[in-house]
Amino acid sequence: MNEIKVAAIGLDTSHTIEFTKRFQDPACPKEDRIEGVRVISCMRFETPFQNREGLDKRQKQLEEWGVKVTENYNEAVKGADALMLEINDAALHLEYFRKAAELGKPIYLDKPLADTAQNGRNILKIAAEKKIKVFSTSSLRYDAGFISASAKIPAPQFAHVYGPLGKAASGSSIVWYGVHCFEMLVRAMGSGASKVSAANTDSGVVITVQYSGKRRGVVELNEGAWVYGGELRSNDKAEPFVVDSGKLYTNLCNKIAGFLKSGVSPVPLEETMEVMVLLDAAERAYNTGEEIIL
Repeated sequence: MNEIKVAAIGLDTSHTIEFTKRFQDPACPKEDRIEGVRVISCMRFETPFQNREGLDKRQKQLEEWGVKVTENYNEAVKGADALMLEINDAALHLEYFRKAAELGKPIYLDKPLADTAQNGRNILKIAAEKKIKVFSTSSLRYDAGFISASAKIPAPQFAHVYGPLGKAASGSSIVWYGVHCFEMLVRAMGSGASKVSAANTDSGVVITVQYSGKRRGVVELNEGAWVYGGELRSNDKAEPFVVDSGKLYTNLCNKIAGFLKSGVSPVPLEETMEVMVLLDAAERAYNTGEEIIL
């Protein structure tokens, strides 16, 4: 198969650098190198998440790897077989997805799906209308320890996941960074959430998700604590896990490459939307202090 040529839209996230590194940096360690995909271009623009000086630094790195960087959208997408929407500011996801969908090419939309559940639904509606192949996820669902725990307890009665609460430069921090933990929660618990509540604490936010059958998920988002992990439990068994962050980008890039080659998303869009619905509900519960009924 010929090499898949990708246009990256957005440079306000380090993911544009990290993913491109694994696809084409000659110095990338062999065990992290992903074959068959090449980022040929990148569209850059300032957002609250990255200023011009930061963009200039990232542009220099991309150009060393043979990537053409431009501020013109049409120039960026010319000649590309697929797109990666790499925009930290989730409020821009719908706008750029709408533009990208007109090309009819596969799209990897970096996490979170959108800034709100309604905009997430709008994105998936456009994808369905235009028959666009879409893949959107966080890398956390591909951690080996988490996958092992999920295999040992495939239908947990209780799930506890924890991770950092990164502070968003714009919009909701729960949506922007909580997506990592909610990806693990939804992967473990499946769909069927009925209620969401959120408690603000001195060290972050604790979110409780109620499911039918007396099942419960707890998401703990901690300020300044940059460790992910959790525990899955049945009524008589528990499997704890701590995430190995060192392989997360490589694991995700393997999935992105597989998607771009096959056109088949490894995560059902219904599951991606479930993550978005819970993030939206968690943000509303946090802001209002009320339990959100789904």
